Amino acid sequence: MAAVDGFPLLYRELYRELYRELYRPGAAGCAETVWLCWENQQLARRYGDWALVHGASQPVAKAYAEELARRGVSIIFVTQDHTALRDFAASLAQSYGVETVVVLADFSLDQTASKPVKEALRWKDVGFLVNCVDESSARELTEMTEQGLMDSVNENVAVATLMTRLVLPGMLERSRGAVVNISAGRCCRPKPGRVTLTAASGYLDHFSRALHLEYGSRGIFVQSLTPLQIASDRRESSSADGWFVPSPDVYARHAVSTLGVSNRTTGYWPHTLQSGLIRCVPDWIWILGSRMFIRAS
Repeated sequence: MAAVDGFPLLYRELYRELYRELYRPGAAGCAETVWLCWENQQLARRYGDWALVHGASQPVAKAYAEELARRGVSIIFVTQDHTALRDFAASLAQSYGVETVVVLADFSLDQTASKPVKEALRWKDVGFLVNCVDESSARELTEMTEQGLMDSVNENVAVATLMTRLVLPGMLERSRGAVVNISAGRCCRPKPGRVTLTAASGYLDHFSRALHLEYGSRGIFVQSLTPLQIASDRRESSSADGWFVPSPDVYARHAVSTLGVSNRTTGYWPHTLQSGLIRCVPDWIWILGSRMFIRAS
């Protein structure tokens, strides 16, 4: 059974990163290309040919979808605003030769919104489900409107759970599949001004662990990704931030490589180091530091 972050996973990721840096050019680059082609074929063969992505308005979810497409997986996007993803879906199809489908579904209306999703899933070998928490809810609780609060809970909790309910029966029938829930490392240590985001991240994390307990023995790989800070730009991160604030594309490449390896991980080895240090801080020191941060701001 795949485990949580630990030394073996950290060693594996460090080895892969050093290999990329030391052996980029020449024959080694060709060898890596052949290895990646084989690895990409294995990914679709192990889990399935299609992925359903919910929450692709977030940069990290877009990057994750593109990384799957780069590995030959076709993508179904579920969104409330198809204009935001239509061009992106078309670019994935053109760049990587995969199929893409954009499903318009507004779950704030009623349960009939799930009908187009069911239609999109029909006759498709959906082997991946990717749910991503909406980080636009990272505000103080008293600053959110009542409707905004309800929409946030609906999007991050109810819809993510419903997507799993829709995809899971097909995965169980085929005895294979991967459910990936991307939340935030804030679920282990709350930060000021992020009450709803911390709660939503905590829900997705525990939801993933419960799913793994119930369905892990039936061929379903369930993963909780809890990254720390990721750059907002899709392509670049600040040189001052170094390895600790990766671009969404860099993060996605690392995170996809942990599929089938770890059920609960940050998805990016520098974040694993940071998370380990954070967990060593006693609660009372963390709370004191947070209060001092609030007063200073």
